[in-house]
This record gives sequence, C-alpha cells and structure tokens, in this order.
Amino acid sequence: MIYDSRRAISSFLFKQDEAEPVDLAFVFCSPTISSLTPAVGLYASGMAPKVLITGAGITADGLVEWSFYRDHALASGVAQSDLLLEKTARNTAENAAYGAALVESELGWNSVRKIAVCCKPFHMRRAIMTLRRYIPEDVRIIAQPPLTPRSVRRDLVADGARPQPRARRVGEDC
Repeated sequence: MIYDSRRAISSFLFKQDEAEPVDLAFVFCSPTISSLTPAVGLYASGMAPKVLITGAGITADGLVEWSFYRDHALASGVAQSDLLLEKTARNTAENAAYGAALVESELGWNSVRKIAVCCKPFHMRRAIMTLRRYIPEDVRIIAQPPLTPRSVRRDLVADGARPQPRARRVGEDC
C-alpha cells in the first residue's frame, strides 16, 4: 500500500516524457547546470532549433544563472543565434511569465507549437503548471528533466531510496 502511494505521488510530481522534436527547449535555471543538459541534447540531435534560458539567480560561484547557462550552452555547441536569454526572473512564476513574453516577442507563439520544459526533476510539475498559465493552451509541453545520479528522481522516491551524500565540486549537479 505504501509503495503504491509513493509510486502514484512520484509519478504525478516527477513528470518525464519521451524526447521528441519540439520548436523550443525552455530551460528553467538553477544554481547547478544539469537543467541545461536535456536542452543541449535536444539541440544537438536536431530536435530543438531554439533554446530559451531563463533565470537571474546566483550560482555557487557567484555567477548569474542565465550567464552561467549561456556559457555552457555555447561551449556545448548551441549557436548564439539559437539562444533566447531571459535575464531578470528570480522565481518560477517570473521564469514562466518573462520567458513566455520573450517567446512571444522574439518568435511568436504561432511558430511555437511544442516546447520541451527542462528543469530539475523535483521542480518539473510546478514549472509546467506555472508555465501553462502564460502560454497558449494549444501549445504542447514535453517534460525533459535531467537524469543524473545525484538528482532526486521519480524512481528513487517511488522505491523509498535516497541518493548517497558526497562532497560536490562547484557547479556540479545536486
């Protein structure tokens, strides 16, 4: 019974879809870089022609998140011309609102019919529900969380497992 409840709760909270072609990868920044990984993967495979990075928080190194993510995206092969940078959001609601406004002004929602939301697994449901308030209802959302060994993930929560603590390097995923 407890296992079934954990599985149901974790399936709801930790949304994840199969990768598929999208018009835009919408990345919610955080102090660590892993949220960018699915967007770079989609871009590199030709499944996302544009990447939007949103977030003005501060990383462990004291860098502004959007700048940290932009530098990693460029180093990973994303062309500057394919990046949209939202530089002021400080929370999920602002990420969604300001990011959606940037899509409207730079691309137009008529050319964006499907997006991949890229953020931490434990943040995915909240990010999607918040973003849904700011984008057209007919735009399809694909959940693309990073799956790193240190991430709090659906399978670990459902099984009651916990990642083992260890020392982290600056910029490493938590």
